[in-house]
Amino acid sequence: MSFLAPLFFLGALAVGGPILFHLIRRTTRERISFSSLLFLQPTPPRLTRKSRLEHLLLLLLRCLALLLLTLGFARPFFRQRAAPAIDARAGRRTVLLLDTSASLQRSGLWNEARARLAQYLREAGPNDQIALLTFDREVVNRLSFSQWEAAPFGERVALAQAAIDPLTPSWFATRIGPALIRAAEELTDTDNKASTLTMPRRIILISDLQEGARLDPLQSYEWPKGIEVIPEAIRPRTPGNAGLQLVAEALDADRGAEPTVRIRIANSPDAKREQFQVGWAAAESAGFATAPTDVYVPPGQGRIVTLLTPTHVTGLNRIILRGDDEPFDNTLYIHPPEPAGLNVLYLGNDAPTETRRPLFFLQRALPDTRRQTVQLTVRKPTDLLTRETLAAAQLIVVTDVLPEKLTEAIQARLEGGQTVLFAPTTAASGVTLGLLLHRPELTLNEVRPASYAMFGELDFRHPLLAPFADPRFSDFTRIHFWRYRQWMEPLPDAAHVAARFDSGAPAWVDVPVGRGRLLFLASGWGPDDSQFALSSKFVPWLYALLDLAGAATTPFANLSVGDPIPLPNGRTEEFPIHLPDGTLTNLPTSMTQFTGTRLPGLYTVGSGSKIKTVAVNLDPAETRTAPLGTDELERLGVRLDPSISTLAAEPPPATLPPAIEAEGRQKIWRWLLLATLALLLIESILAGRTAHQIALPQEAAP
Repeated sequence: MSFLAPLFFLGALAVGGPILFHLIRRTTRERISFSSLLFLQPTPPRLTRKSRLEHLLLLLLRCLALLLLTLGFARPFFRQRAAPAIDARAGRRTVLLLDTSASLQRSGLWNEARARLAQYLREAGPNDQIALLTFDREVVNRLSFSQWEAAPFGERVALAQAAIDPLTPSWFATRIGPALIRAAEELTDTDNKASTLTMPRRIILISDLQEGARLDPLQSYEWPKGIEVIPEAIRPRTPGNAGLQLVAEALDADRGAEPTVRIRIANSPDAKREQFQVGWAAAESAGFATAPTDVYVPPGQGRIVTLLTPTHVTGLNRIILRGDDEPFDNTLYIHPPEPAGLNVLYLGNDAPTETRRPLFFLQRALPDTRRQTVQLTVRKPTDLLTRETLAAAQLIVVTDVLPEKLTEAIQARLEGGQTVLFAPTTAASGVTLGLLLHRPELTLNEVRPASYAMFGELDFRHPLLAPFADPRFSDFTRIHFWRYRQWMEPLPDAAHVAARFDSGAPAWVDVPVGRGRLLFLASGWGPDDSQFALSSKFVPWLYALLDLAGAATTPFANLSVGDPIPLPNGRTEEFPIHLPDGTLTNLPTSMTQFTGTRLPGLYTVGSGSKIKTVAVNLDPAETRTAPLGTDELERLGVRLDPSISTLAAEPPPATLPPAIEAEGRQKIWRWLLLATLALLLIESILAGRTAHQIALPQEAAP
């Protein structure tokens, strides 16, 4: 055993105190009974015997307590054999992680990244183990640990260089999070863990570390112990960048207005330029095809610009930006999506000019927009309908009594998968409802509340009410119902009540029939029945109904490089697709989506009348090229090399001497202090009992 503060052993001299107190006596303890001493002068008795120690156990406990206390202050510890230090000559396991995303196309970055990579390869020793990974949207293993070790030492650098030489920056976005996780797994999932247990493990991240890099997967990932990341940030010679981003058009945009395109110009915080020009360009031209628009965008801000689509110039399919030093994200490919065609069949005795009937409001609630065209077919129940008319309708609306033959035809379509909205205007329509549901005994009862009825219960989990689930839009109390038709029979077992009136009667009922569904509205939306059509809830509810019926087909969205292009179902032959670089590929009938969108541009899918053009652009996040702080990686749990860590407010403390480190880890003084307290407790109990035994003879004396 060794001691960190041996001078405290001088305190052991205090042991003489208890011994001295046990030897010193002021009066004798021997007493002899005698007669009255009233007339004698008191004098102290003389001791005739030498002093001797009494109560040796108490003396021993007191001395031992002082010795233990002194020993604790001396800070004892046991010396341990130092752990073997990691020998740097034994080699290191390193994953070189090279960024190949689109932002590396900026001037000079790719050459600088390759130079940094080559430097680490040249510094590798014979015992080092290296794996090489590249990443953008996906992570690719270019050289594994086993391939590196299998090659002779003199050929390893050339082997790794040969894997990198053919590469160029891609058009994909930067995803650092998945890349770091994959690199960490390469270091932890090894076939020979015993030989690599004492080897340092690290990840060299060679990237421009820009703000648009995706780090999300790191939030739920527990970073492995013992793996450090060294970020090698590549910075351009000229900072700053501006990029284009397409702003989606509102779904309810006026179809009759002049066609426009809304774009957003974003300027990075470290930019040096503020003045830009933006305008239309043709595919075969490098300059503006029309007069450009001047835009002022301060650093760190963005501006939304609305450009008119020229109708007198053909072949315009791009919007370009000028005034920026980095051109990789200055082109935006545009192709207006074709409007989705929706077919709705209305069966009722309404006239389009009757302003208080349901048809009048239905026609005005379904206007044509740039995103969709609605074909509303109106027929009276007595009209002759063909199978083609019924089959073309994604939604069938019934408001009156139908002939039995027409009811059977609709019932067949209902079981085949179509959606029927049954909103009767009279209780007599219950006969048609019963036939559609195969329940001929079903009847409806006309109810007219004393004042009005309201919704008393709403199920916002149902698709018809899901758009109103937000508390800001869930207030239906201002919609009053003057009359409604009450379902008199028990509801089918499979029926789902989406809404009830305050009386408890079903208001909206969803009944599955075969592969289709029937939606029953106890009260119509016309002013004679309710205030529903006059409320702000009617149009969103109607579009939710179309979505539920499968009528609202979503056009091609604004796709980014790497996003799949959906393909039509039911193809009987190979489907051609023309890529932006002119390549023609025939897709097999079994393929449901095309995943080869590796270039920005226009992709032409199909041929003849079924041809569709899809615009694919650079991911908007890739234009955010401002530097990303390494503290963001540390915040997500990534362990950085201590020499570059930015989270510590002060430099790391110097290494402690082995003795101080061992004593601080063992803390033997705590156990000595506890033993001292235990001895003092025993001493107090024993001293009390001894004093009590001495007092008993004295009290017994006369």
